[in-house]
Amino acid sequence: MAFNVLIVDDSATMRAMIKRVIKLSGFEAETIYEAGNGREALKVLDGHWVDLVLTDIHMPEMDGLELLRVLSAHPVLNRLPVIIVTPEGSDEPLQEAMRLGAKACIRKPFSPEKVRQVLMRHIEEGV
Repeated sequence: MAFNVLIVDDSATMRAMIKRVIKLSGFEAETIYEAGNGREALKVLDGHWVDLVLTDIHMPEMDGLELLRVLSAHPVLNRLPVIIVTPEGSDEPLQEAMRLGAKACIRKPFSPEKVRQVLMRHIEEGV
């Protein structure tokens, strides 16, 4: 079974790297959507079903924490697994993300195996 994934990061280079790592990990991604910030992510989610969101915290216009706030208040999207992918060194924003409903955090740099393990664990929980 293949899954749809949304990668949210203001760096096109980082989105491309995460996309490549997902493919290298062996995770069965049917479609990988991309967004440069939370506002763009909401537009993607308005028109496409995704099984999992990978988002950075720090982005312009709408950051990852605000995206989590909007998703957690939504009657359908509040069940969508959200994984934080960040170089964040401070625990405070990560704790806030988890409080808002994030399921896990992958700290940069990361390996394809680590990404695959986290994605599979949270996809299986949602099935």
